[in-house]
Order: sequence, then structure tokens, then C-alpha cells
Amino acid sequence: MGFTDLVSDAGLTILNNWIKTRSYIVGYTPSQADVKVFQQIKTVPAPEKYPYAWRWYNHILTFESEFSSLPGDPTKEHTAYGPESAELTVNPAKAPAAEEEDDEIDLFGSDDEEEDAAAEKLKAERLAEYNKKKAGKVKPAAKSIVTLDVKPWDDETDMKALEAAVRSVEKEGLVWGGSKLVAVGFGIKKLQINLVIEDDKVSVDELQQQLEEFEDYVQSTDVAAMQKL
Repeated sequence: MGFTDLVSDAGLTILNNWIKTRSYIVGYTPSQADVKVFQQIKTVPAPEKYPYAWRWYNHILTFESEFSSLPGDPTKEHTAYGPESAELTVNPAKAPAAEEEDDEIDLFGSDDEEEDAAAEKLKAERLAEYNKKKAGKVKPAAKSIVTLDVKPWDDETDMKALEAAVRSVEKEGLVWGGSKLVAVGFGIKKLQINLVIEDDKVSVDELQQQLEEFEDYVQSTDVAAMQKL
């Protein structure tokens, strides 16, 4: 069967349940499977209703400029993936070999209580090998998905100009995502916008302060939701 209608509540619910226990549609890295499913979604999934689909959507958004270079078969349709799809009959992608090798390293060597000098030397060599592998690994950058509420002064505020001002803020480690206008009353609408940040490079507090410097448009900002990737 696979994924079908990804613009309806039913379709998004299936996607949300599918991605609940997965980082990607297939395997352990982004691929054409993620691209095909991503392209079928016309509006950002609501975080309060589809939290896992929302997390996945914003994460894949950060790879948008690399879509054409991601691995996988670009001729497959999104229906080839998901529950009961043919893709499930294929052996799932294996975790990186380096991770498996870590598990195979025996830090303690023989269980013999009377270890001789040769056993001690072997144990020291294995420990040194383990530490060398750990030291050589590059830890992926910690990222967060944030939903910001940006409130205007009144109902006469130009919301298109407000959003343009918000998106004009560029920082290393910051990627703007989808947005929508949400009514707050008395004809006033706030801008609700998603973004992905690298935690070590972008401070949400500092970003809010910078946005609030657009005094002609922005009255205040609030963090509506935040989740670690």
C-alpha cells in the first residue's frame, strides 16, 4: 500500500505514526525516499497534532538544497514507501560499520583471573584502539526545531513585510522553514514560523531580541514549541 494522500488528516496520521520510531523514511540517512514523501506535503504538519511528522519535515527541510544528490532511486513515487510497501521487503540499511566495530571491541580480554603479561598487553592494545576510534569520530551537531510566534502591533501591520524582515535574518546554523498566519483576535494575526537551529551556533533568546529590533512590525515574540532533533 505505502503512503498515499499526504495532505489529509488520515495521510498525515499514517506518516506521523511511521516516523515516530524512525529518523528517516528508509534507513539511517536522508534519501530520495524522504524527498519524495516531503514533496507531497503542501503545508507544514501541525506540531501539536503531528509532532513526529513535524520534527521529520523540518529536519528534511535542512537538506532541501541537496535533494538531487541524496542517495536512492529518484524515479520511485512516494507510494513505494510506508506501511506495507514493497520497500519493507528489502533488508533495512545497516547502521554504520564503525558503530558495529565499537560493540565488538572487548575491553576486558580474557576472564581468566590469572592473566599473564601477554593478556595484560593485549587488553592495553585493545583499549588504545578503542580510544583511538572514539577520538577520531566527529560528533554530529546538536539541532533543535523551534516554532516562533511573531506578534505585530495591530491589524494594520503589513504581515508580508513583517515575514520578509524575519526571514532576512541570516546566521550560520539557522534554517527558516514553513510559516502561517494565525488569528489572535480583533482582526490581528500573528506569524507562526518554524526554524531549525544548531544549538552551539544559534541562541534562541538572542534571535528573539534581534527580531524584536524590527520595531516597525514586531511587537513581541514567543517560543510556541521547541524540540531536539
